[in-house]
Amino acid sequence: MPGRAVSPASTRKVDMTLSDRTALVTGAGRGIGRAIARRLARDGAAVIVNYATSAEQAASLVKEIEADGGDAWTEQADVANLAQVDDLFTRIRARTDRVDVLVNNAGRGAGGMPTLAATTPAIYDSTFGLNARGLFFVTQRAVELMPDGGRVISISSGSSSTRQPGLSAYAGSKAAIEAFTRVWATELAPRKVTVNAVVPGIVDTDLIRNGMTPQLAEHYGSLVPLGRLGQPEDIADVVAFLAGDDARWITGQCVTASGGA
Repeated sequence: MPGRAVSPASTRKVDMTLSDRTALVTGAGRGIGRAIARRLARDGAAVIVNYATSAEQAASLVKEIEADGGDAWTEQADVANLAQVDDLFTRIRARTDRVDVLVNNAGRGAGGMPTLAATTPAIYDSTFGLNARGLFFVTQRAVELMPDGGRVISISSGSSSTRQPGLSAYAGSKAAIEAFTRVWATELAPRKVTVNAVVPGIVDTDLIRNGMTPQLAEHYGSLVPLGRLGQPEDIADVVAFLAGDDARWITGQCVTASGGA
């Protein structure tokens, strides 16, 4: 891969900017969500590691965080299922009285998305059900537990502004996230709760790697002005900034993290 490799987050010096705060990260068992959970824990937050099906990965993440001196626990819920969302927050309330930081990371990827003509109601509903509807009502419930000065951070996608055929349902679901972000920022401003979205470019996760050859991955990396595919830690670092006090004056923004692409 062209360009200098990214140092693992575990080698970086960070301070405890999120001490005494609790963060809920949805879809945290793998990929970008895993990197976000790890980084927020290293910044001092107690992290609720939500997962839908990746139980082993979520459990191993908690072990990693605890071995590094952090605090985390797992909570299973498919956030596209509103009954499971209700159960999730019942369990969270039994353990803590606050969620200071919400990271809406769970989402269906763009792989295998059909064109307009081939999109079925089932495909549309499953895409919007997780990426938009689930995110909407998880946020609604989390904000009930969020003290003044909290943080809502959602993961969108550079596809939200794409013209690529076959991505209309996926891109629309991600564009909805960005619209939610702008409106919620105004609604929650009286409570000093900031609401922002991170808009990644192509990120080197297992979902991406499973869909392309090493040669194709290298090709896509070479098209990025900074010379490589994004890494999950690149996105996690932006989320950590938005979660901390240094980002207190930033709200209603969609922050692109794409290496210039």
